[in-house]
Amino acid sequence: MKVLVKADILGRNENAAAENAALLARHGIYVLNLLGSPGAGKTTLLERTLAALSGELRIAVVEGDLFTDKDAARIERCGAPVVQINTSGGCHLDAAMVAAAFAQLDLTALDLIVIENVGNLVCPAEFALGEDAKAVVLSVTEGDDKPLKYPLIFKESAAALLNKCDLLPYTDFDMAAARRDIAALHPGIAVLPVSARTEDGMAQWLAWLRAAVAAKRKGGAHER
Repeated sequence: MKVLVKADILGRNENAAAENAALLARHGIYVLNLLGSPGAGKTTLLERTLAALSGELRIAVVEGDLFTDKDAARIERCGAPVVQINTSGGCHLDAAMVAAAFAQLDLTALDLIVIENVGNLVCPAEFALGEDAKAVVLSVTEGDDKPLKYPLIFKESAAALLNKCDLLPYTDFDMAAARRDIAALHPGIAVLPVSARTEDGMAQWLAWLRAAVAAKRKGGAHER
């Protein structure tokens, strides 16, 4: 019976996600679902991304958190339109929540929407939101064992950003092992070592994102 309940929940979410995808396709907007643990550096990465692409791409952000609007306030200071979603304890965003957020944005004036999902390596990977792709942020301070411990999020993501690389000398993180495990889980995934704080590796991430947006504009398929 539990399996049937879960199947029903996921089925309804998939229908709502398909409606979201169709809406964004009509506007030619690329949507990225950004995933990762609390403290992985998702919001800092977003701040750096917005600063780098300001004036080049029209970007809005949907912020998902259990409580508070602290991250949304940070994004707003970057000058980007932002909609806050508080789940009040829920461990992930769902497609209906995101649809309500999209309704608050001017979709005629956007090239890219980034959805910063609730900090969690498990639940968000199971729920489609109508996005074009998922990207997962893994901080080197979390350990190189996380891809094999939480495989679904890496299997579902088109890009894996290994963040806080400036802290590598102070950790036991094995970069080669992490890259090998991620590639084994998802052959062809873009694995991008970065430091959002120092901006090392950001050029490669920005190039990946630009290519994704350009492919959506042309009606093509970016590497997923």
